[in-house]
Amino acid sequence: MFSTEIPQEAALVIHPILPKSERDEDYLRERLEEAAGLARAINLDVLDVYSVNVSKISPANLLSKGVIEKIARQVEELEPNVVIMDATLSPVQQRNLEKLFNAKVIDRTGLILEIFGERAQTKEGRIQVDLALLEYQRSRLVRAWTHLERQRGSTGFVGGPGETQIELDRRMIGDKITKLKKELEEVRRTRNLAKSKREKVPFPVVALVGYTNAGKSTLFNHLTGANVYAEDLPFATLDPTMRKLKLKSGQEIILSDTVGFISDLPTHLVEAFRATLEQVIEADIILHVRDISRPDHERQAADVIGILESLGVEYETDGRILEIWNKIDKLEDESFAEINRKAKFKENVCPVSAITGEGFENLFSALNELLSRGYVETELHVPITDGKTLSWLYEHAEVRERKDEEKQITLKLLISNSNLKKYEQLKNLPRK
Repeated sequence: MFSTEIPQEAALVIHPILPKSERDEDYLRERLEEAAGLARAINLDVLDVYSVNVSKISPANLLSKGVIEKIARQVEELEPNVVIMDATLSPVQQRNLEKLFNAKVIDRTGLILEIFGERAQTKEGRIQVDLALLEYQRSRLVRAWTHLERQRGSTGFVGGPGETQIELDRRMIGDKITKLKKELEEVRRTRNLAKSKREKVPFPVVALVGYTNAGKSTLFNHLTGANVYAEDLPFATLDPTMRKLKLKSGQEIILSDTVGFISDLPTHLVEAFRATLEQVIEADIILHVRDISRPDHERQAADVIGILESLGVEYETDGRILEIWNKIDKLEDESFAEINRKAKFKENVCPVSAITGEGFENLFSALNELLSRGYVETELHVPITDGKTLSWLYEHAEVRERKDEEKQITLKLLISNSNLKKYEQLKNLPRK
């Protein structure tokens, strides 16, 4: 009998401490844990993880000669399949380090792309990953080929005379990017049609956001009874998931789980997944889930806030935001008391445990409070012959009670303030 198991690939993970970068011990420990977690997220066996000082950045190699020699010796000894540099490498730096280490090297961007590639499930998600990957590869063609400087004669429509292989390869990638962008536009057009149908559903949308591994999917599962993939790994969720949830008050909402945020997320990745995060911008309520048990939870929150603000959300003044201070079950008694004390002096904060459900009553109360600010319960009277207005109300409000009378229909309903204004305008329009 032969084993059919595929051997697990191994990685050496290194975090370069660049000039002017954070050197706090707690931060470095958390950063190393995160880098190792990113590697494990694509099933790599982490052989070792540590930081190295970079007093002066080398344009050719990033690292100093002494540090390179130290890592090269360890690579020779441990024989990892890949060396992960927890930083952004230029194409030249990546190529040179591969030669010096005699091993495959990927940087933080490449690692995140690998994770996204494994996690994407929807067609839109896969196209976005492919687009980001092609943009990344286009800048690294120098590494991908050994024959780049060879001249190549004209082959008709492929390229002009004397065009180098790298130009052809760049053209080929450019063509793929153009094709994928067209596909993405078509997928988004279809999604927008579905979205316009969803907008007719009179339920507020509540979006979960937060740093990767903050517990969003666990909270989502506990609240909805869904079975979304929720593991102690970065980027366990990539594609958005939406479920309907009925609160104890009777109010129904659409709860949406989104991709986790992370520090140093490359700009083109934020752009590539902007559509995935659109629902956050448009949501009625934004639940910012924070892992309050981590020593660096303030830094993680700052990273999330930065990305939200890049998407146009004014965090400090946006009344839709409710902070969920998650994982209170992991706190010691003293820390738990301190967190509760802080929460009492802050608006729109709910300490909870997504595992045990502790704090959920306060969460539901806070949700109802936020929802009530944008929605009103009212009673409207519609002439029995006005089927158009009646149909519009059923599409844009939650009808809770209906009473048919001789000349009119009385509706008790929950409606957003904006839709109530639209109804008033509709009512005052001349009938055709």
